[in-house]
Amino acid sequence: MKTLRLIFESFRFAWQALRSNLLRTVLSLLGVTVGIFAIIAVFTVVDSLEANVRQSMSFVGDKVIYVQKWPWAFGGDYPWWKYFNRPLPTQREFRALQRVLPASSHRGIALFAAQGGNTLKAGDNSVEGIAVQGVTYDFRRVSDVPVTEGRYFLPQEVEGSANVAVVGYEVAHNLYPHGSALGREFRTRGQKFTIVGVMQKEGKKLLDTPSNDNNCLVPLGAFSKMFTLSTGGMGGGAQGVLAVKGRDDDPGLLNLESEIRGAMRNIRGLKPREEDNFALNRPEMLADAISQLFSVIGIAGAVIGSFAMLVGGFGIANIMFVSVKERTNIIGIQKSLGAKNYFILFQFLFEAVFLCLIGGAAGLFLVFLITLVPQDALKVFLSFGNIALGLSVSVVIGVLSGIIPAVMASNMDPVIAIRSK
Repeated sequence: MKTLRLIFESFRFAWQALRSNLLRTVLSLLGVTVGIFAIIAVFTVVDSLEANVRQSMSFVGDKVIYVQKWPWAFGGDYPWWKYFNRPLPTQREFRALQRVLPASSHRGIALFAAQGGNTLKAGDNSVEGIAVQGVTYDFRRVSDVPVTEGRYFLPQEVEGSANVAVVGYEVAHNLYPHGSALGREFRTRGQKFTIVGVMQKEGKKLLDTPSNDNNCLVPLGAFSKMFTLSTGGMGGGAQGVLAVKGRDDDPGLLNLESEIRGAMRNIRGLKPREEDNFALNRPEMLADAISQLFSVIGIAGAVIGSFAMLVGGFGIANIMFVSVKERTNIIGIQKSLGAKNYFILFQFLFEAVFLCLIGGAAGLFLVFLITLVPQDALKVFLSFGNIALGLSVSVVIGVLSGIIPAVMASNMDPVIAIRSK
């Protein structure tokens, strides 16, 4: 209890010292404010950018393995000539993979293909530049299809190649601006489709990535009535993609990947020594590339912001040396009345920490104000981790800036200190 009381007294003395020199306190904490603002603003913007980029790339799904002709690559040389003549996934391979792959190893298998630049018409209204995507029934298991009005396809509609469609918010709104689009029709590529579902509005994304707002899903059989599915090589037409959704109890998807590789090699009749003529792509490749990119940006920003923090720390240290010099006589009186060395030490150390915490809180508040600025695509947010980091850095800078002046004050001779002017 005695120790706690002395610590409380140290806090009280430090607070009184800061209040008695209000102007000097404000000026000294400005350096810390700018430093914390610079560092946390950089981390906040980097974290927000990474989150927005990941959200923009969310269309690739989670825990999904894509069987494709081209492997994903990020940087370095890309030997495209090795993959050019590879065959593309076909409906026959899709059916075969459904039969061969154990049902317990996955949550769904889908085959889909897309063709952009389509015009959809409904009466006098039309919408251009729409991506029409042909899908099998389990597509909603491997990719997010947020139907908020109506429903998804029925199994018999997919198997029967029915001319039904699930459209994005912008498509529905442009074709039928007044009233609901459910149950109403539109035409494209000489085919008439009935709208059975409308997807949730996504809004503008940071990156120009596929959006459900301008998307139109149809059964793969109905898609084949309008577009030819390419088989690879120099053949034209839409390129099919096989996707397999992994189970939650297989976090690394290593077991599923090995099963898909074995099944595809068997389906395509590859000999043991032959290389795979397909690629197994996983969203983790994209996530790792994004993380590496933003980690470099974050480190560079932290280094730049640390210089501002260093200037603020020197400012606090300078003010603490001045404070010790001004209160030398008071220190001597306190020590002559029985004040312990650690009491004097804590008194000045807490004062430095107080200064840095107040400056750090002001810097965090400025960062918070930035997050309130409305943005169309980039959503900036201040995370709890960055708040904790800003306050922690403030405490560390306070301790480092105030420890030497505090030690000097605690080691003063009381007689010499009292005689000082």
